[in-house]
Amino acid sequence: MLRNLFKGRDKSDVVSDTVDENGAEDKQQNWFDRLKSGLAKTRNQFMSQLSGLLQIGRKIDEGLMEEIEEILIQADVGVDTTLTLMDNVRERVRVEGLIDSSELESVIKSEILNLLGEDVPIQVKDEKPYTILVLGVNGAGKTTTIGKLANRCVKDGQRVLVAAGDTFRAAAEDQLAIWCERAGAELIRGGENAEPASVVFDAIQAAKHRSADVLIIDTAGRLHTKKPLMDELAKIGRVMERGHAGAPHEVLLVVDGTVGQNALIQAKIFNEAVPITGVAVTKLDGTAKGGIVIAVNAEIGAPVKLIGIGEKLDDLRDFVGEDFVEALFAAEETAEA
Repeated sequence: MLRNLFKGRDKSDVVSDTVDENGAEDKQQNWFDRLKSGLAKTRNQFMSQLSGLLQIGRKIDEGLMEEIEEILIQADVGVDTTLTLMDNVRERVRVEGLIDSSELESVIKSEILNLLGEDVPIQVKDEKPYTILVLGVNGAGKTTTIGKLANRCVKDGQRVLVAAGDTFRAAAEDQLAIWCERAGAELIRGGENAEPASVVFDAIQAAKHRSADVLIIDTAGRLHTKKPLMDELAKIGRVMERGHAGAPHEVLLVVDGTVGQNALIQAKIFNEAVPITGVAVTKLDGTAKGGIVIAVNAEIGAPVKLIGIGEKLDDLRDFVGEDFVEALFAAEETAEA
Protein backbone atom coordinates (compact mmCIF):
# COMPACT_ATOMS: atom_id res chain seq x y z
CA MET A 1 0.00 0.00 0.00
CA LEU A 2 1.25 3.49 -0.87
CA ARG A 3 0.28 6.64 0.96
CA ASN A 4 0.53 10.05 -0.65
CA LEU A 5 2.11 12.56 1.72
CA PHE A 6 0.40 15.53 0.16
CA LYS A 7 -3.28 15.73 -0.44
CA GLY A 8 -4.08 15.99 -4.12
CA ARG A 9 -4.64 19.15 -6.10
CA ASP A 10 -8.08 20.34 -5.10
CA LYS A 11 -8.15 24.04 -5.94
CA SER A 12 -10.69 24.58 -3.17
CA ASP A 13 -8.11 23.40 -0.63
CA VAL A 14 -7.86 26.48 1.57
CA VAL A 15 -4.89 27.44 3.74
CA SER A 16 -6.89 27.19 6.90
CA ASP A 17 -9.98 25.21 7.77
CA THR A 18 -10.91 27.57 10.58
CA VAL A 19 -14.26 29.34 10.61
CA ASP A 20 -15.46 32.39 12.50
CA GLU A 21 -18.45 32.47 14.86
CA ASN A 22 -20.79 33.08 11.94
CA GLY A 23 -19.51 30.00 10.17
CA ALA A 24 -17.78 32.02 7.42
CA GLU A 25 -14.83 30.25 5.89
CA ASP A 26 -11.36 31.68 6.30
CA LYS A 27 -10.90 34.13 3.46
CA GLN A 28 -7.27 33.27 2.76
CA GLN A 29 -6.52 32.34 -0.82
CA ASN A 30 -6.78 28.73 -1.87
CA TRP A 31 -3.70 26.92 -3.02
CA PHE A 32 -4.16 27.46 -6.74
CA ASP A 33 -4.62 31.19 -6.26
CA ARG A 34 -1.51 31.25 -4.11
CA LEU A 35 0.40 29.33 -6.75
CA LYS A 36 -0.77 31.77 -9.39
CA SER A 37 0.24 34.68 -7.18
CA GLY A 38 3.59 33.05 -6.44
CA LEU A 39 4.36 32.72 -10.13
CA ALA A 40 3.44 36.35 -10.82
CA LYS A 41 7.01 37.52 -11.46
CA THR A 42 7.71 34.68 -13.88
CA ARG A 43 4.34 35.07 -15.56
CA ASN A 44 4.76 38.83 -15.95
CA GLN A 45 8.05 38.37 -17.75
CA PHE A 46 6.94 35.33 -19.74
CA MET A 47 3.32 36.00 -20.64
CA SER A 48 3.56 39.75 -21.12
CA GLN A 49 5.97 39.11 -23.98
CA LEU A 50 4.38 35.95 -25.29
CA SER A 51 0.85 37.34 -25.45
CA GLY A 52 2.12 40.18 -27.60
CA LEU A 53 3.45 37.71 -30.13
CA LEU A 54 0.46 35.40 -30.24
CA GLN A 55 -1.91 37.95 -31.71
CA ILE A 56 -4.79 36.94 -33.94
CA GLY A 57 -3.86 37.48 -37.53
CA ARG A 58 -0.10 37.05 -37.20
CA LYS A 59 1.20 34.28 -39.40
CA ILE A 60 3.21 31.44 -37.90
CA ASP A 61 6.70 31.57 -39.39
CA GLU A 62 10.27 30.85 -38.34
CA GLY A 63 10.78 34.42 -37.17
CA LEU A 64 7.92 34.01 -34.70
CA MET A 65 9.30 30.69 -33.47
CA GLU A 66 12.71 32.24 -32.79
CA GLU A 67 11.12 35.09 -30.83
CA ILE A 68 9.25 32.59 -28.67
CA GLU A 69 12.51 30.73 -28.08
CA GLU A 70 14.13 33.93 -26.79
CA ILE A 71 11.26 34.51 -24.36
CA LEU A 72 11.53 30.97 -22.99
CA ILE A 73 15.28 31.28 -22.50
CA GLN A 74 14.82 34.61 -20.69
CA ALA A 75 12.39 32.86 -18.32
CA ASP A 76 15.24 30.42 -17.49
CA VAL A 77 13.73 27.44 -19.24
CA GLY A 78 17.25 26.90 -20.58
CA VAL A 79 18.68 26.59 -24.06
CA ASP A 80 18.55 22.81 -24.47
CA THR A 81 15.05 22.45 -23.02
CA THR A 82 13.79 25.41 -25.05
CA LEU A 83 15.14 23.94 -28.28
CA THR A 84 13.51 20.59 -27.51
CA LEU A 85 10.23 22.26 -26.64
CA MET A 86 10.15 24.41 -29.76
CA ASP A 87 11.14 21.52 -32.04
CA ASN A 88 8.08 19.72 -30.70
CA VAL A 89 5.94 22.81 -31.27
CA ARG A 90 7.19 23.13 -34.85
CA GLU A 91 6.29 19.50 -35.49
CA ARG A 92 2.78 20.03 -34.12
CA VAL A 93 2.36 23.09 -36.34
CA ARG A 94 3.42 21.08 -39.38
CA VAL A 95 1.28 18.03 -38.64
CA GLU A 96 -1.82 20.00 -37.63
CA GLY A 97 -1.44 22.57 -40.41
CA LEU A 98 -1.60 25.56 -38.04
CA ILE A 99 -1.32 29.00 -39.60
CA ASP A 100 -2.43 31.69 -37.12
CA SER A 101 -0.22 32.53 -34.13
CA SER A 102 -3.26 32.61 -31.84
CA GLU A 103 -3.38 28.81 -32.15
CA LEU A 104 0.07 28.41 -30.58
CA GLU A 105 -0.68 29.01 -26.90
CA SER A 106 -2.54 25.72 -26.43
CA VAL A 107 0.22 23.88 -28.31
CA ILE A 108 2.96 25.42 -26.17
CA LYS A 109 1.06 24.58 -22.95
CA SER A 110 0.58 21.01 -24.11
CA GLU A 111 4.25 20.54 -24.98
CA ILE A 112 5.38 22.02 -21.66
CA LEU A 113 3.20 19.44 -19.91
CA ASN A 114 4.81 16.70 -22.00
CA LEU A 115 8.26 17.86 -20.87
CA LEU A 116 7.19 17.96 -17.23
CA GLY A 117 6.08 14.33 -17.49
CA GLU A 118 3.66 12.56 -15.20
CA ASP A 119 3.12 13.87 -11.69
CA VAL A 120 5.10 11.76 -9.22
CA PRO A 121 4.20 12.66 -5.63
CA ILE A 122 6.30 11.46 -2.73
CA GLN A 123 4.72 8.30 -1.40
CA VAL A 124 5.47 6.40 1.79
CA LYS A 125 5.47 2.62 1.65
CA ASP A 126 4.29 0.55 4.57
CA GLU A 127 7.81 -0.66 5.32
CA LYS A 128 9.34 1.11 8.31
CA PRO A 129 11.12 3.40 8.42
CA TYR A 130 10.67 5.04 5.03
CA THR A 131 13.86 7.03 4.57
CA ILE A 132 14.09 10.40 2.83
CA LEU A 133 17.57 11.82 2.26
CA VAL A 134 17.46 15.58 1.71
CA LEU A 135 20.22 17.38 -0.19
CA GLY A 136 20.85 20.97 -1.17
CA VAL A 137 23.32 23.85 -1.02
CA ASN A 138 23.28 26.45 1.74
CA GLY A 139 20.45 28.90 1.35
CA ALA A 140 18.27 26.70 -0.86
CA GLY A 141 15.61 26.30 1.82
CA LYS A 142 16.56 22.77 2.84
CA THR A 143 15.88 23.12 6.57
CA THR A 144 12.47 24.71 6.07
CA THR A 145 11.59 22.08 3.48
CA ILE A 146 12.43 19.33 5.96
CA GLY A 147 10.27 21.00 8.60
CA LYS A 148 7.32 21.34 6.23
CA LEU A 149 7.74 17.78 4.99
CA ALA A 150 7.85 16.47 8.55
CA ASN A 151 4.75 18.48 9.39
CA ARG A 152 2.77 16.91 6.55
CA CYS A 153 3.87 13.41 7.53
CA VAL A 154 2.84 14.00 11.15
CA LYS A 155 -0.54 15.35 10.02
CA ASP A 156 -0.92 12.17 7.98
CA GLY A 157 -0.68 10.20 11.24
CA GLN A 158 2.91 9.08 10.85
CA ARG A 159 5.62 9.01 13.49
CA VAL A 160 8.52 11.04 12.14
CA LEU A 161 12.19 11.16 13.10
CA VAL A 162 14.59 13.71 11.69
CA ALA A 163 18.35 13.13 11.66
CA ALA A 164 20.60 16.17 12.06
CA GLY A 165 23.21 15.06 9.56
CA ASP A 166 24.58 18.56 8.99
CA THR A 167 27.37 18.51 11.58
CA PHE A 168 29.51 21.09 9.79
CA ARG A 169 27.41 24.17 10.56
CA ALA A 170 27.01 25.05 14.22
CA ALA A 171 23.50 26.50 13.96
CA ALA A 172 22.12 23.74 11.74
CA GLU A 173 20.93 21.47 14.56
CA ASP A 174 19.32 24.33 16.47
CA GLN A 175 17.41 25.50 13.39
CA LEU A 176 16.28 21.96 12.69
CA ALA A 177 15.20 21.54 16.33
CA ILE A 178 12.88 24.55 16.03
CA TRP A 179 11.26 23.17 12.89
CA CYS A 180 10.88 19.70 14.42
CA GLU A 181 9.18 21.18 17.47
CA ARG A 182 6.74 23.08 15.24
CA ALA A 183 6.05 19.98 13.18
CA GLY A 184 5.77 17.51 16.05
CA ALA A 185 8.71 15.38 14.88
CA GLU A 186 11.54 13.88 16.92
CA LEU A 187 15.11 15.03 16.29
CA ILE A 188 18.14 12.73 16.43
CA ARG A 189 21.35 14.65 17.12
CA GLY A 190 24.98 13.58 17.06
CA GLY A 191 27.65 14.64 19.50
CA GLU A 192 29.93 17.60 18.91
CA ASN A 193 32.03 17.12 15.75
CA ALA A 194 30.26 13.83 15.05
CA GLU A 195 30.80 12.22 11.67
CA PRO A 196 27.69 12.75 9.52
CA ALA A 197 27.56 9.14 8.35
CA SER A 198 27.70 7.97 11.98
CA VAL A 199 24.79 10.24 12.92
CA VAL A 200 22.78 8.86 10.02
CA PHE A 201 23.50 5.24 10.97
CA ASP A 202 22.46 5.88 14.58
CA ALA A 203 19.29 7.59 13.38
CA ILE A 204 18.33 4.57 11.30
CA GLN A 205 18.74 2.29 14.31
CA ALA A 206 16.72 4.68 16.48
CA ALA A 207 13.98 4.83 13.87
CA LYS A 208 13.77 1.04 13.85
CA HIS A 209 13.69 0.75 17.64
CA ARG A 210 11.02 3.43 17.96
CA SER A 211 8.91 2.00 15.13
CA ALA A 212 9.05 5.29 13.23
CA ASP A 213 7.13 5.47 9.98
CA VAL A 214 9.38 8.07 8.35
CA LEU A 215 13.00 9.08 8.81
CA ILE A 216 14.03 12.37 7.18
CA ILE A 217 17.78 12.95 7.00
CA ASP A 218 19.31 16.40 6.79
CA THR A 219 22.73 16.85 5.21
CA ALA A 220 25.19 19.71 5.11
CA GLY A 221 24.52 22.50 2.64
CA ARG A 222 27.39 21.33 0.56
CA LEU A 223 28.87 23.49 -2.13
CA HIS A 224 28.62 21.36 -5.25
CA THR A 225 32.16 22.31 -6.28
CA LYS A 226 33.80 20.68 -3.25
CA LYS A 227 34.61 17.07 -4.06
CA PRO A 228 35.42 15.93 -0.47
CA LEU A 229 31.94 16.93 0.64
CA MET A 230 30.39 15.12 -2.30
CA ASP A 231 32.39 12.04 -1.31
CA GLU A 232 30.99 12.34 2.22
CA LEU A 233 27.48 12.48 0.77
CA ALA A 234 28.10 9.32 -1.24
CA LYS A 235 29.34 7.67 1.97
CA ILE A 236 26.08 8.58 3.73
CA GLY A 237 24.20 6.89 0.91
CA ARG A 238 26.22 3.70 1.35
CA VAL A 239 25.79 3.72 5.13
CA MET A 240 22.03 4.09 4.74
CA GLU A 241 21.89 1.14 2.37
CA ARG A 242 23.82 -1.04 4.83
CA GLY A 243 21.72 0.10 7.78
CA HIS A 244 18.32 -0.45 6.17
CA ALA A 245 17.47 -2.44 3.06
CA GLY A 246 16.43 -0.24 0.18
CA ALA A 247 17.53 2.99 1.83
CA PRO A 248 17.48 5.75 0.91
CA HIS A 249 13.98 5.26 -0.46
CA GLU A 250 13.75 8.88 -1.59
CA VAL A 251 16.60 11.27 -2.41
CA LEU A 252 15.15 14.75 -2.49
CA LEU A 253 17.20 17.65 -3.82
CA VAL A 254 16.08 21.08 -2.67
CA VAL A 255 16.84 23.85 -5.15
CA ASP A 256 16.31 27.57 -4.87
CA GLY A 257 14.09 28.72 -7.72
CA THR A 258 15.72 32.13 -7.71
CA VAL A 259 19.07 30.78 -8.94
CA GLY A 260 17.63 29.58 -12.25
CA GLN A 261 19.95 27.54 -14.44
CA ASN A 262 22.57 27.26 -11.68
CA ALA A 263 20.14 24.89 -9.98
CA LEU A 264 20.60 22.43 -12.84
CA ILE A 265 24.37 22.52 -12.43
CA GLN A 266 23.94 21.73 -8.74
CA ALA A 267 21.48 18.94 -9.49
CA LYS A 268 23.73 17.17 -11.96
CA ILE A 269 26.68 17.10 -9.56
CA PHE A 270 24.59 16.02 -6.58
CA ASN A 271 23.15 13.30 -8.79
CA GLU A 272 26.64 11.87 -9.30
CA ALA A 273 27.08 11.44 -5.54
CA VAL A 274 23.65 9.98 -4.77
CA PRO A 275 21.11 9.40 -7.55
CA ILE A 276 18.30 11.92 -7.10
CA THR A 277 14.72 10.63 -7.18
CA GLY A 278 12.93 13.95 -6.88
CA VAL A 279 13.36 17.71 -6.66
CA ALA A 280 11.75 20.32 -4.43
CA VAL A 281 11.80 23.82 -5.91
CA THR A 282 11.53 26.59 -3.33
CA LYS A 283 11.12 30.39 -3.34
CA LEU A 284 9.21 30.53 -6.62
CA ASP A 285 7.27 33.47 -5.26
CA GLY A 286 10.43 35.59 -5.27
CA THR A 287 11.74 35.07 -8.78
CA ALA A 288 11.10 35.63 -12.46
CA LYS A 289 13.10 32.45 -13.16
CA GLY A 290 10.27 29.99 -12.58
CA GLY A 291 10.88 28.51 -16.01
CA ILE A 292 13.56 26.40 -14.35
CA VAL A 293 10.76 24.05 -13.24
CA ILE A 294 10.14 23.14 -16.88
CA ALA A 295 13.78 22.17 -17.38
CA VAL A 296 14.37 20.00 -14.30
CA ASN A 297 12.99 16.68 -15.52
CA ALA A 298 14.30 17.13 -19.06
CA GLU A 299 17.80 18.04 -17.90
CA ILE A 300 18.44 15.68 -14.96
CA GLY A 301 15.83 12.96 -15.40
CA ALA A 302 14.28 13.46 -11.95
CA PRO A 303 10.81 14.97 -11.59
CA VAL A 304 9.84 18.01 -9.58
CA LYS A 305 7.88 16.47 -6.72
CA LEU A 306 7.39 19.43 -4.40
CA ILE A 307 6.95 23.14 -4.92
CA GLY A 308 7.28 25.91 -2.36
CA ILE A 309 5.85 29.42 -2.58
CA GLY A 310 6.05 30.75 0.96
CA GLU A 311 7.30 30.31 4.50
CA LYS A 312 4.22 28.83 6.21
CA LEU A 313 4.13 25.18 7.22
CA ASP A 314 1.61 24.39 4.49
CA ASP A 315 3.39 26.34 1.74
CA LEU A 316 5.03 23.18 0.39
CA ARG A 317 2.78 21.01 -1.76
CA ASP A 318 2.87 18.24 -4.31
CA PHE A 319 3.90 19.54 -7.69
CA VAL A 320 1.08 19.17 -10.19
CA GLY A 321 2.14 19.94 -13.75
CA GLU A 322 -1.29 20.95 -14.96
CA ASP A 323 -1.72 23.45 -12.13
CA PHE A 324 1.75 24.89 -12.74
CA VAL A 325 1.11 25.42 -16.45
CA GLU A 326 -2.36 26.87 -15.88
CA ALA A 327 -0.97 29.28 -13.27
CA LEU A 328 1.90 30.25 -15.56
CA PHE A 329 -0.44 31.10 -18.42
CA ALA A 330 -3.26 32.55 -16.30
CA ALA A 331 -4.62 35.94 -17.27
CA GLU A 332 -4.16 38.68 -14.72
CA GLU A 333 -7.33 39.51 -12.82
CA THR A 334 -8.39 42.97 -11.73
CA ALA A 335 -8.27 43.22 -7.95
CA GLU A 336 -11.62 43.69 -6.27
CA ALA A 337 -12.17 46.70 -4.15
